[in-house]
Amino acid sequence: MAERIAEEKLNEIRQAVEIVDVIGEYVQLKKQGRNYFGLCPFHGENSPSFSVSPDKQIYHCFGCGAGGNVFSFLMEIDGLSFQEAAGKLAEMANIELNLEGPAASKNPQLPEGSKQMVDAHELLRKFYHHLLVNTKEGQDALEYLLNRGFTRESIDRFQIGFALPSWDFAVTLLEKRGFLPEVMAKAGLVIQKENDETYFDRFRNRIMFPILDHQGNTIAFSGRAMGTDEPKYLNSPETQIFHKSKILYNFHLARGSIRKQQQAVLFEGFADVISANRAGVENGVASMGTSLTDDHISLLKRNVQAVTICYDSDKAGIEAAFRASNMLSKAGLAVRVAIMPDGMDPDDFIKVHGEEKFRNDIIGSSSTLMAFKLLYYRRGKNLQNEGDRLQYIEEVLKEISRLDKAVEKDLYLRQLANEFSLSLDALMQQLNERKQTSAPRKQNQPKPAAYTRKTELRPAYHTAERRLIYHMMRNADVAYKVQELLAGSMMNIDEHQAIITYLFAYYEKEHDPDPSAFLNYLQDNKLKRVVADIEMMALNEEISDQELADYIKQVLNYQKMLKIKEKTAEQKQAERQNDFLRAATIATEIIQLRKTF
Repeated sequence: MAERIAEEKLNEIRQAVEIVDVIGEYVQLKKQGRNYFGLCPFHGENSPSFSVSPDKQIYHCFGCGAGGNVFSFLMEIDGLSFQEAAGKLAEMANIELNLEGPAASKNPQLPEGSKQMVDAHELLRKFYHHLLVNTKEGQDALEYLLNRGFTRESIDRFQIGFALPSWDFAVTLLEKRGFLPEVMAKAGLVIQKENDETYFDRFRNRIMFPILDHQGNTIAFSGRAMGTDEPKYLNSPETQIFHKSKILYNFHLARGSIRKQQQAVLFEGFADVISANRAGVENGVASMGTSLTDDHISLLKRNVQAVTICYDSDKAGIEAAFRASNMLSKAGLAVRVAIMPDGMDPDDFIKVHGEEKFRNDIIGSSSTLMAFKLLYYRRGKNLQNEGDRLQYIEEVLKEISRLDKAVEKDLYLRQLANEFSLSLDALMQQLNERKQTSAPRKQNQPKPAAYTRKTELRPAYHTAERRLIYHMMRNADVAYKVQELLAGSMMNIDEHQAIITYLFAYYEKEHDPDPSAFLNYLQDNKLKRVVADIEMMALNEEISDQELADYIKQVLNYQKMLKIKEKTAEQKQAERQNDFLRAATIATEIIQLRKTF
């Protein structure tokens, strides 16, 4: 069982960390009034419904209801226990917890049982880098990299290394450090011989590019052959800690630049990222030898609004850029495409034309998504041929019909009309016909998820209970006064009654009034969400005796209304049974209840 963290330490952590900064590492936030808003990381949406209050140190999503404080956010988004979340926050705030046991030893950012795998990767990363830059054995590999345009700065920044041409260097090193060979085989670092209990190194005589996760943990490698060995690149297999579909190479280093520039540059592979970084493009990331996935897009969307795609100019690269651009655009990101000259990748271009020209003429002069699509649909067509020309015009009209802005539609329609000497009216007519043809199909399609904050019309008693809880969490005297005024009655909403039951237990333990601390005390996630929602209400901190009495009256009146409803049903039942004496008695009781309103 994890060691309990002292309340004083939790208060120290809570006061030292800023919830906006912590959540801002996961969600792109923009200030609106006193709060910050962004796209909720817990459900898919296109319009921001996720609110963070720096004043109250609370977050709440008005779409899916997620809510809590900085501890519960890390628990929910990273799947951590409370102790693990506290440990991660303490590390951020440079606060020493001095814990022993699972809470202290476990890396909260990693899946269960994977710490040894990551530690082994970290050890090899350091040794590979040392071998490359500091030893005679790595001299040839270092000269190879320097001759290909790599600098010592980029070699150090990306921790590039060298694996010796040995069958058991990694096996021996890891075993000496206490790592189990069967675990290292599962981690993809060594391979077990068939029908044998011995192991050998996966990577031999290769330049080693470490792959780090989004928190900076080394989780895999890509080894490049220097000669004619095959394959040219040998990559770590999918493991417990390495999933290609979830990792964007260099994201942990590029995140700051991405946030600052409000743009990410998406490359095809890590070699392009490293080359571009040498040229001053520090916001570059790449998918790891796989097509762009929904997980990649979700990560980008939480951090940035605009993405520039810079893929190779060969057929495969252009097709990949087209697919990626459609996926990113569909997710609501602004997309541009950097067009490379024929047959070149970023590394080739930088070597031939220089770093400044790459920054300005390729990245800085990237095309709009529509402009890229116009080039894409031209490929392989002879526009002097009537059939190809008509097909191209039809494909372009299809893309124009998908544009949201009228000005954009007009611009590209005029461009099409001018290029092929067509009537603008004819193009507009064909565009309108296309709309009418596709309208019935579109009506059956689901609408994009757009959020408009609901102004829920709750019953008066419901609102009264929420407001009472709001003030009870801020003032213990108010809480006990409410308890006295309720005179044994309970709140009408089950969740509200559960919350105040926990709140009284919280105060009985002599905790000070503090909504954020109370959230840590609550164990039920559903109740945490309700509390976070209540916390987001814009109310005055002080409450008058008259306000308090009015809220209590609303709570009790609803209970009386329920009682009247119950009595009325009993009265009708008595009348149906011809028990008029009993019906008259119940009627008198109903009159007396109504007088108490």
